Amino acid sequence: MLRSKLLHPQILDALGKAGHGSKVLIPDGNYPFTTGSNPAAAHVYLNLMPGVVTVTQALEAVLSAVPVEAAQVMATADGSTPGIWAEFRQLMPGIALEPLERFAFYDAARDPNVALVIATAEQRIYANILLTIGVIPPEA
Repeated sequence: MLRSKLLHPQILDALGKAGHGSKVLIPDGNYPFTTGSNPAAAHVYLNLMPGVVTVTQALEAVLSAVPVEAAQVMATADGSTPGIWAEFRQLMPGIALEPLERFAFYDAARDPNVALVIATAEQRIYANILLTIGVIPPEA
């Protein structure tokens, strides 16, 4: 039995195979999961029905398992700040969100370093986040 919040075996497997610098894409329900991501990445579909599972729920689970050193988000076309960004900041204090223009975000999500894509059914738009896995320092 596992003690962490993250229990999903396919996600744990993909994270276990990833390392420092690998990336995890957690997009909203409108995101083109297959064409807008690295085809070699593990794809896990958690989009059960509208609103289940949300991006923030998936993010919370991933954060319980791996350190994150950077986060990129999809910028809105009008330059406004989506409300979900405040939730991202709350879940990842100390990690700056780097906004990328929509097509630049798609390009970043297709990068060969994207090891895992977690498809959600998040209904809020521009709720896409691309995480870079950090390091766990050695114990003293």
